[in-house]
Amino acid sequence: MHTNPLYYAKILLFGEYGIINDSKGLSIPYAFYRGAFKQSDALKDKALKSNKSLQVYLAHLKELQVSGEIIAPLNLQALEKDIAEGFYFDSSIPEGYGVGSSGALCAAIYDKYAINRIDPDTDIDKDSIIQLKKIFGQMESFFHGKSSGLDPLICYLKLPVLISSKEELGTVAIPEPGTGKGAIFLLNSGQPGETQPMVNIFMEKMKNKGFRQVMKDQFTKYNDACIQAFLKGHTKPLFSNLKKLSHLVLEYFTPMIPHSVHELWKKGIETNAYYLKLCGSGGGGFVLGFTRDYDKARELLKDHQPELIYRF
Repeated sequence: MHTNPLYYAKILLFGEYGIINDSKGLSIPYAFYRGAFKQSDALKDKALKSNKSLQVYLAHLKELQVSGEIIAPLNLQALEKDIAEGFYFDSSIPEGYGVGSSGALCAAIYDKYAINRIDPDTDIDKDSIIQLKKIFGQMESFFHGKSSGLDPLICYLKLPVLISSKEELGTVAIPEPGTGKGAIFLLNSGQPGETQPMVNIFMEKMKNKGFRQVMKDQFTKYNDACIQAFLKGHTKPLFSNLKKLSHLVLEYFTPMIPHSVHELWKKGIETNAYYLKLCGSGGGGFVLGFTRDYDKARELLKDHQPELIYRF
């Protein structure tokens, strides 16, 4: 076992809110942001804060273990000993930005302390992926109420994952990045978002029959078409469905769109220079952008530090 493995951030390219509702999702690891366990005798600032939050999380895991609810047995004595000796999770993954900060931590804890660990390099089949998703769903629910377990799963496997339904998911190959003008990028809204309040708004909206119908008839259709086009490398249908998806989110998910990018969102749809979509639950953090001409889009969005993640 390598000494200090790195755990990457993740980006949900397609499927935010859709996967709660059983449409497809596609998520990829993003190695630009990462975290790893480190140890220090003199903890201060960020390291001290991380060590303290690990103590709180340990107490939660102990409760699960004592009550017999824990899905994956963990060696909590070893974790406790490490925390007492100055262990902390050193991470560059921004919290509340929709790129999987709590996911990386859960993956790291499972990887290091699980008693019958499912090895991501050898025994990954459909059943073990579903089992891992359940394990991580339980581990991560401490951080935002209810978790699908997807973020830690992607972080743990370090591979793109295609979610076809709640019970059907598997690793998938995505087209090699190209060298064209088109790109996928992240845009910084300037403030973190909180997952739970956004999910609550969504669940509230889902009580409305009209909204449920929109999710079923339109959101799922455009979202799934985007995934299919992206995986096949077909940019024309990808962009036509992205435009519809971006427009739909603008109309029905207004509270999830960070204020600072609201006008830019509209401008993208009007000018076709780029299309924005949510990255994670929204409310703040990053938003995702897709463009046929990255240089042009970058110029229009330069105040929000666009960050390139993939080229067409």
